[in-house]
Amino acid sequence: MTNQSHYPSYNVMDEQNEWDAHTRSIVNARLLRENRYRYITPLEAETLRAWCSLLMDDSRGDIIGYVLSHIDEVLAKGQGEGNREKNVPEIRTLVRNGLEAIDETGWIHSSKPFFELDSANKRLIMQQIASNEYPNTEKWDGVPQKALFQKLLQFSIEAYYSHPLIWSEIGYGGPAYPRGYVRADLGHLDPWEAVKEP
Repeated sequence: MTNQSHYPSYNVMDEQNEWDAHTRSIVNARLLRENRYRYITPLEAETLRAWCSLLMDDSRGDIIGYVLSHIDEVLAKGQGEGNREKNVPEIRTLVRNGLEAIDETGWIHSSKPFFELDSANKRLIMQQIASNEYPNTEKWDGVPQKALFQKLLQFSIEAYYSHPLIWSEIGYGGPAYPRGYVRADLGHLDPWEAVKEP
């Protein structure tokens, strides 16, 4: 991650005794993820790790590992989607075929998998996919590039910003339930909230 936290001494987990037991168990589980996947394969995990690290500009293993676990969990559950645009495959098909196509981009570009490319080349490929401009190949047939990019971005953001380490870095005080907020005026902080450090 290129930016440093404005809250280097803040740790949201210091406040966990104020949360109810159910909330505390959910948040703590985010710190103790296993790297066993139920849906994605080891190769897909490496491709996804490289992709998500670049998307989030963060290559810390514990955090990106949590992002991968979250994506795997969503895909393994196979729940329906709220909505899906026309000509976009079902989410598990989109991600599985999309990761295979992303892996292929590395082989076409430099005769190695995507996750072994340098950052500049990975970023160039990612930008092409995000703009739906990567040259069409057999692997990309039936995989809408922009839809894949947006879905992986959505998954990455929702997992990344639910990790307690990131909460601490951005100064988020964690769940307010059951104590709630007392000082609701603009610029006023409750005693347990993060204070920006010089």
